[in-house]
Amino acid sequence: MSESDYTSHYSVMLPECLDHAKQAIEDTPSPIVADMTFGGGGHTCAFAGLSEDIQVYSVDQDPDALQNGKKIISIKGLEDKIHLLNMNFESFPQWVNENHPEMRFHSILLDLGVSSHHFDKFDRGFSFREDAPLDMRMNYNDESIYTGAEFLNKADEEEIANIIFKYGEERLSRRIARGVVEFRQTKPIETTKELENIVFHAYPARQRHGRIHPATKTFQAIRIFVNRELEVLENTLEKLYDLLAPNGVLQVISFHSLEDRITKHKFKEIFQCNKNTAKILTKKPIYPSEREITENSRSRSAKLRVMQRL
Repeated sequence: MSESDYTSHYSVMLPECLDHAKQAIEDTPSPIVADMTFGGGGHTCAFAGLSEDIQVYSVDQDPDALQNGKKIISIKGLEDKIHLLNMNFESFPQWVNENHPEMRFHSILLDLGVSSHHFDKFDRGFSFREDAPLDMRMNYNDESIYTGAEFLNKADEEEIANIIFKYGEERLSRRIARGVVEFRQTKPIETTKELENIVFHAYPARQRHGRIHPATKTFQAIRIFVNRELEVLENTLEKLYDLLAPNGVLQVISFHSLEDRITKHKFKEIFQCNKNTAKILTKKPIYPSEREITENSRSRSAKLRVMQRL
């Protein structure tokens, strides 16, 4: 993959994330921060500019992001400041405890969801705008993870319906699952357009041309399931909070209600268990500015929640 292959990336809610990090590292010699999804590198590189002697630990499991990240870090001459690690952020707390048990972070950011690259690089199978293999794995080198197509071809009708309902909040999940099972009796489901077509025709004709495409929720559900996105978030938030330095902040950008609900509830749980040392800085989530939404329409569903270790 050449650098030009990694599609352009807009760093969602960057000024807001930088403000919280700045306040947390104030008067701190040698601050340490972490970005749990390198993606296009926007947040990570901006954090690296916050202080002369800052260290930034950034992780990603996506082979494209890692390859592109190494180039960006080299071009910007940030090798001494940015440490890019190949892993799902679920593994980061364990990596810290094994390699740097004394290390504590002044800011940790989780920018959840899918980068523009995943949607715009059609051969990854995240989007139905073009026909492509229905892959959907963030780490396409990990053969132990089912692709979207493998899941749809192997699971029974009830499991498919349950996944689409649970992770896509799709009320027509049973009709869609029935359509999947009927289709695969003729041939296996292999491509994004095949799945889009199944979902489209599972919808009643009068509901097929609304503001949101009928296949949107189903694609979201299968992507979340394949990559265990909600499970990873739920398992990891508290462990990341435990890695914060005094006054350190844990920042979470979510893009749909399922992620935001988990973040909100986990923050409350952490606060209940650590009332003397934890503070939720966002009673209500922070939303992107009107200007940002104008510049990047994909920001419109973003919400930022922030928690501090006192």
